[in-house]
Amino acid sequence: QVQLVESGGGLVQAGGSLIISCAVSGRTGISLTMGWFRQAPGKEREFVAAVSRSGSTTDYADSVKGRFTISRDNAKSTVYLAMNSLKSEDTAVYYCAASAIAFYNREAILKAPAYGYWGQGTQVTVSS
Repeated sequence: QVQLVESGGGLVQAGGSLIISCAVSGRTGISLTMGWFRQAPGKEREFVAAVSRSGSTTDYADSVKGRFTISRDNAKSTVYLAMNSLKSEDTAVYYCAASAIAFYNREAILKAPAYGYWGQGTQVTVSS
């Protein structure tokens, strides 16, 4: 089985930066497509970013493109989301997710059903 544990969330001022992490454990390890999703109160969970198994290819939601960076360190079994120029609209619970679907299935990995493993989420709050 695969276990995902997010950390690093917190309160940050608008315009600031924050890095959140996802520790991956289990026999399957980090040899999976990894993604970040977020969910604000009263809203559906939305795609934020994804990274291929090798870490060489990434994709982002239009709302965060140019501000957020997803990366992975497979030796450390950790996935990161670096968030810059944060806005109040970025306030949400951020979830780490893992998918057995290869990254080249581009349409699939943009949607939550592609991900079979989920973390518990970490709260990111951006104050204006």
